[in-house]
Amino acid sequence: MSLPPTRGFDPGDDTDPFAKPPSRSPNTGAWIILGAAVILLVIVIAVVVGTGGSDDPVAAPPVTVTVAPSTTVSTPSSTPSSASPDSTTDAPRSTTAASGEGIMPQVVCMNLQAAQDLIQRTGVFYSRSRDATGAGRAQIVDRNWIVVAQSPAAGARIGEGDAVLSVVKTDEPNPC
Repeated sequence: MSLPPTRGFDPGDDTDPFAKPPSRSPNTGAWIILGAAVILLVIVIAVVVGTGGSDDPVAAPPVTVTVAPSTTVSTPSSTPSSASPDSTTDAPRSTTAASGEGIMPQVVCMNLQAAQDLIQRTGVFYSRSRDATGAGRAQIVDRNWIVVAQSPAAGARIGEGDAVLSVVKTDEPNPC
């Protein structure tokens, strides 16, 4: 008498029925490439944001103001005359507002964003900043930096790019 074939436990099978299936080895090469790509992307974004996208200042177009002519006419007296001696006419005058020039304000001990805003209110829209520690760090978030020195001194005439602000991080030692 023979036994029918079984579908379960085989006494001759010495493998563990509760053993975990073999695992795949992790693909470390793909993770290294993905990590390097993410780091490269972060660096590119930081450089673009830190430099403002361009090193060239954009000059505002000159503003032209035209003064309208004015005419003064005197009322004629009882005796008619061919021309009134009091009659004058001014020719139109055109003046160009000096764009991109201003007076350097005192900005030492101000946060960098407020200092740049104040310089822009004088009519100069491009100023530069540099790391006063000499480490060459980019000032990405202007509110996190404080001005410890300025060039030129307050009261000097400046143009686009003339204002140079030396800055340190707000949590670093400074004379302010």
